[in-house]
Amino acid sequence: MGHTFLSLLGFLLLNLLYHGEAQDAALTIEPNWTIFFSGESVTFKCDITGGKGSDWSYAIHKNGQDFLSYGKHESYKSPLLYTGDTGEYQCFFQHGRSTQISNKIDLTVSGPSSASGWRYFWYKKEKTSEPLKTQDVFFLTNDQISVSRGGVYWCRGRRGNPVYYTEYSDAVVTNRAVVTLRPNWPEMYSGETITCEIKDGGDSEWDYIWTTPGSETPPTSDPKLTLTSQSGDYRCKGRLKGEMPSTHWSDVLTLSDKRPLPVLTVSPSWPSPGASVTLNCRVDHPSAGWSFYWYKAVPQLSGNFYSYELLAGSKNGTEQDLFIIDGHTHTAGYVCRAGRGDPVFYSWYSNPEFVWSGDINSAASLTVSPDSVQHFTKTPVSLSCEGNSTEWRVRMFSKPDYLLPCSSWGTMTGSTCTITRSWLSGVYWCESETGQFSNAVNITMEYGEMILVSPVRPVAEGLPVTLSCKLKTGTVLYDVDFYKNDKLIQNDTRRELTISAVSKSDEGFYKCKRRDSVDGRTSSKSWFSVKSASGHGEASEFPVLLIVGLLCGVSLIILLLLFLYLYRKSKDSCYSRSQRTNQSPATDHMINQDETNQRENASVVQDNACLYATVRGPEEPANDEYTDVTYSVVELKNISKKGKKNEPEDCVYSDVQMASAAGKSSPAPADETVYSELKPGTALGKNAA
Repeated sequence: MGHTFLSLLGFLLLNLLYHGEAQDAALTIEPNWTIFFSGESVTFKCDITGGKGSDWSYAIHKNGQDFLSYGKHESYKSPLLYTGDTGEYQCFFQHGRSTQISNKIDLTVSGPSSASGWRYFWYKKEKTSEPLKTQDVFFLTNDQISVSRGGVYWCRGRRGNPVYYTEYSDAVVTNRAVVTLRPNWPEMYSGETITCEIKDGGDSEWDYIWTTPGSETPPTSDPKLTLTSQSGDYRCKGRLKGEMPSTHWSDVLTLSDKRPLPVLTVSPSWPSPGASVTLNCRVDHPSAGWSFYWYKAVPQLSGNFYSYELLAGSKNGTEQDLFIIDGHTHTAGYVCRAGRGDPVFYSWYSNPEFVWSGDINSAASLTVSPDSVQHFTKTPVSLSCEGNSTEWRVRMFSKPDYLLPCSSWGTMTGSTCTITRSWLSGVYWCESETGQFSNAVNITMEYGEMILVSPVRPVAEGLPVTLSCKLKTGTVLYDVDFYKNDKLIQNDTRRELTISAVSKSDEGFYKCKRRDSVDGRTSSKSWFSVKSASGHGEASEFPVLLIVGLLCGVSLIILLLLFLYLYRKSKDSCYSRSQRTNQSPATDHMINQDETNQRENASVVQDNACLYATVRGPEEPANDEYTDVTYSVVELKNISKKGKKNEPEDCVYSDVQMASAAGKSSPAPADETVYSELKPGTALGKNAA
C-alpha cells in the first residue's frame, strides 16, 4: 500500500512540473451585464490562468450543449441577440488529455425595450472624427439617420453607468455603383468602352474594381473599361481610396462577342430611269446610339471583291436608318454600316445590294446571244461586255442571296462569259476595271419543252418588236396563243406576235401557250420592258434639253434682231415719203393733191403699203383757230391728170399731228390737231369706195 501511495504522489508532482503551475479557468462577458435586450451584442471571453501562450483549445457550452466548438480563439462576439439566447454559459479548455472547466454565467435576453438605455453615435469617413451632429445629418430616430451625401459611415452605442461603449460597427457605404453606358444601350460589343459611375459620389476619391468573366481586376483609379473579346458578364464597384469599405456591385452587363452585321435592303431594285431609290440599313436596337453610313460599291477585279466609297451626305453618318438617292439611272451596288460612341465603334459592312437598270451605259454595256430572256438548260449562251475598259467580269445575282462570278457557271474569255453548264436564273451584269456597272438583264433557265423568245433589253418606243415561241429543237411554233398579263391577245395562225410600234402600254408579262396540245403546254412568263424613245430618263435628258433650249433661245434672238432690222428699213422707206406741211386742215384735198404729185415725181410703184406713224402739220399763229380740231376719219383721194388713172395706195395714217412751218412760232402744247384714221379714196370726180 505504501508503494501505491508513493506512485500517486509522483504522478501529481510530474503533472505539476509539466504544467508549471495549477490553472484556474474563467468565463467573462462584455459588457458585464446579466440582462440584455434583443438586437444587442455580447462578447464571451474564455481565460485560463497560466495558460497564456499555451496550446489550449476553447469551447463554449450553453445549457450543457455545444454552443461554440473548440477553437484557438479566446473570445467570441455573438451576433445580434434574441430571446432564444437566454441560458447558462460555460467555457471548456482542452490541452492534450487535460481538460478544464470555467465558471457558469446566466444570461437573460429580453424583448426590445426603449428603456434599454442605448444611445448611438454616428461617424463619417474616419472613426476618430467627431460624432455627427444635427447640422450634418437628419436624425430619424435614436438609431436611424438620413444622409444627403454619399460616403462611408460608422456607428457605435453607449449604455450604462459606468458608461460602456460598443465597438465601431462595420463601415457602410451609402453609394451604389451604376454602370453607365453613355447611353444605356441594351447590347454592348467587344471594343466598346463602359464607364463605372458612382451615383452621389460627391467629391470623394474612388478606386474601381471590375469583375470580368472568370476574374476580378485590382483596384484602379480609371472608371472606364474597354471591353475585350471575351463574352460574358461584367460589373463594377467603387471603393474609397485608402479605405476597405466599398459600394455594392453594379448591375450585370452582358457582352456579346459578335460584332453586329447590318442588313441592307433597296427599294425598288428595278427603278424607272431617273426615279428615286430608298436604302434601308437595319440593326438590332437602331435607337441605341447608332448612326448610319452609306457607301457605293466599286468593283475591284484583281481581288474579286468591292471597295467602298462614302456617298455624298454620309461622311458624318445619318441618324435615320433610311437614305434616299434621287435620279437613279444606271446599275449600282451599295453597302451600309452603323457606328456609335467616341471613338466610333463600327459594325461590319453589310452585304452589297444592287439597284439594276436595263438602260445602256456608254461606259459599260452587256449583250446576250441569243437575244432572249428565256433559255433552255445547258444551252450555250454568251454574255459580252463592251465599253471603255479592257478588263471585265460578269456577275450574277440569284435568290435567295447568291452573288456569283462567271467561273461558277461558265468560262470567261476576254470580255465574254460563255455559259457552258447548268446555271441559275437571275440577274446578270458586267463590271469593269474602271469601276463601271453595265446594264443588267434578267435571264431565266427553263427545264420545259418550250420557251418564249423575247428581247432581253428594253425596247425604245416607236420601234417594232417580235415575240415567238420555240421548242428545244429550235422549231418556231405556229399553233400558239399569246398572252399579256394572263389575258389572251392573239390566237390566230400567225407564228409570231408582232408589235409594229411599241409604247409604254405594251409593257407587261408575256407568255405563249400551245393551242392544240393535249396538256396545254405553256411557256414561263417574261417581262417585256419599254423605254422612252430617247432611251434616257428625266435625269439624263436634262443636259440635252438644256443644250436644245440654249440653241432655240439664241436662234430666237437672231430672228428677232433680223425682224427689227427689216422693220426699221421698211419704216425708213415709208417715212421718207412723209412731209411737213403748212396747209390748213380745212383744205384736205390739197394735201391729197400734193401727195399725188409727190408719188408721180418719185415714180413710186402703186399699191405700196406704208404706215405713217406721225405727221406733224402747220402750227402757224394764223391757224391757231384750227388747232383744236380733231379729224376722226380722213379719206385720201387721188387727183390725177386728165387721161391718167392712178390706183389708190394702201397707206394708213395712225396718228397725224400738224407741225408748224419753219420760222413760225410754235403753239401751246395743248393745241394739237390729231388725225386718228385716214382712208385712201378714189380720184376726184369718182364715187367714194
